[in-house]
Amino acid sequence: MKKVVLLIALLFLSAPMAWGAPYQVSVSQFVEHPALDAVLRGFQDYLKENNVVVEYKVHNAQANMATAGQIGTQIMGEKPDMIVAIATPTAQAVAQALSKAPHMQKTPFLFTAITDPVAAGLVKDLNMPGGNITGVSDLLPVPEHMGMVKTFLPELKNLGVLYNAGEANSKVLVEEVTRVGKEMGFEVTGATVAKTGDVFQAAKSLVGKVDAIFIPTDNTVVSGLEAVVKVCDESDLPLFCADVDSVARGAVAAMGFDYYAHGRQTGAMAKRIFEGADPATTPVETQEELSLHINAKSAAAMNVTVPEALKVKADKIYE
Repeated sequence: MKKVVLLIALLFLSAPMAWGAPYQVSVSQFVEHPALDAVLRGFQDYLKENNVVVEYKVHNAQANMATAGQIGTQIMGEKPDMIVAIATPTAQAVAQALSKAPHMQKTPFLFTAITDPVAAGLVKDLNMPGGNITGVSDLLPVPEHMGMVKTFLPELKNLGVLYNAGEANSKVLVEEVTRVGKEMGFEVTGATVAKTGDVFQAAKSLVGKVDAIFIPTDNTVVSGLEAVVKVCDESDLPLFCADVDSVARGAVAAMGFDYYAHGRQTGAMAKRIFEGADPATTPVETQEELSLHINAKSAAAMNVTVPEALKVKADKIYE
């Protein structure tokens, strides 16, 4: 009997210890697509691997701003221990709902996959966010990415950019791409969409006008990426994206973030806050490591040669 008790005690002591009662976390995600799904998966995996017990209520707005607003209001009624918003439109909707919910002003609110939280009106200062809001930004280092595009296409004169002008993050990136393009010697032609159903026609409108198409971290366009791939395949028009998940779906290349790692970084921030860190004084973080993914099959279909210098540097090549 003593041996059995001792064995049970040893098993108990060697087992991973959880952090107590489950935390209640409400998640608002703007739309389902591989990059944002990877953020959520990374966030959940990090907390699970670090023995933080969480019960989730996950909401998805399916790229509808009205639905995002309704979800924000619903979350206020759920009264979770933490709110997580994935993508700029959802974070803005949650912030709006929070401003009308006095009982939630001390509830930590983390945003993730947000390009420019200051421009989006979420925080006033990246180093001292104030209030109960902080998070992780995916602001793209545009010069590095445009440098990659120019390595593929040294004679690039006009780059088409597909984006939703209603997404604050996309407007910021397009302005930056335009600025960098002037420095690198090419112009930018934008084509805007209001919903995923507009993506095919917007891509078609760029055929014959541009030398390549670039898609920033735009949730609406990325959700309809296959339509852009089809247009580019048929038109020998190279397609580049800002997120590496889109390369597996048919883009030629991306020098972007690993969004699963982005989610894990957000999870690490959540753990620190659960342990007592104050969101008001927790600086907004960015993801510094970039990954280069190349789709050789797509490059051939879109009639562009993959430079040997990039093949050597690539973290992943899809044949």
